[in-house]
Amino acid sequence: MSDPLLEPLLAGDRRALAQAITLIESTRADHRERADALLAEVLPHSGRSMRLGITGVPGVGKSTLIERFGLSLLERGRSLSVLAIDPSSKRGGGSILGDKTRMEELSRRTAAFIRPSPAGATLGGVARRTREAMLLVEAAGFDTVIVETVGVGQSETAVSDMVDMFIVLLLPGGGDDLQGIKRGVIELADLIVVNKADGDLKAVARRSAADYRHALRMLRSPTAGWTPEVTTCSAQTGDGVAEIWNIVERFNQAVGPQGIAHRRAEQARAWMWSEVGETLLADLRRHPEVKRLVGGLEREVEAGRSTPAAAARRMLEAFHGR
Repeated sequence: MSDPLLEPLLAGDRRALAQAITLIESTRADHRERADALLAEVLPHSGRSMRLGITGVPGVGKSTLIERFGLSLLERGRSLSVLAIDPSSKRGGGSILGDKTRMEELSRRTAAFIRPSPAGATLGGVARRTREAMLLVEAAGFDTVIVETVGVGQSETAVSDMVDMFIVLLLPGGGDDLQGIKRGVIELADLIVVNKADGDLKAVARRSAADYRHALRMLRSPTAGWTPEVTTCSAQTGDGVAEIWNIVERFNQAVGPQGIAHRRAEQARAWMWSEVGETLLADLRRHPEVKRLVGGLEREVEAGRSTPAAAARRMLEAFHGR
């Protein structure tokens, strides 16, 4: 018997879509079982969107750019879903910026769907269930999906493992101390966008873009058949924003359907092993014997009476019942 959310979800019902995402984000065992069944049903209806990842340091203007970019896509007749990964509250684990105020105009459009999700403890600033949420919004009919990440560290590169095209947003000028994130992600970028290219910063942005073009020549392209590009724009004025989609279309043509399919197949395999690791770790933490030992082992490691490796082995032995 099909899940009651399936039919309205496939018909593009936004309420059903929101409920389905809430379901897959739940950690309850019964919800997880239902979510897995629902995902199996939507899988044949997914995979038809263009998946874009956008990352950058806080303050670079990701949300402003995505809103301006999204509105331009809607004018082209496309539909857009934005999965915005927010910093998590340490107390409740919820999304701190989840009120959508950063993309107010876009959130009012019927052809757009914005879903803030807390990053939680997942490395890379990407919620653990972001990949599954992407399948749901595709099944609901959205032909463009943007994953907007927290932008707080080099582990942000996790987003490149779930999208077709990885876009890095940078500030004009700015030393390594200001945007240290660039060291870890530049070599993964399919497109670099220097934002805030307006007013007094316009010339600086152009110089920065030229510097990045030079740097990219010395790096191997992360995507076969595509040479990474650099462009400038102003999310504030809208200058250069439309050109970003033109570059996305060139990327699509250069990589081709087979290239996209190959990348997604590799990502699916990596996703499977990631799930194995995270599920095993969750089971380990819940194991009664491990829970009994963990406090003492942590104190031994902190006091220097045991090595982390030895403590880890004892936990695993308890987990395996040895």
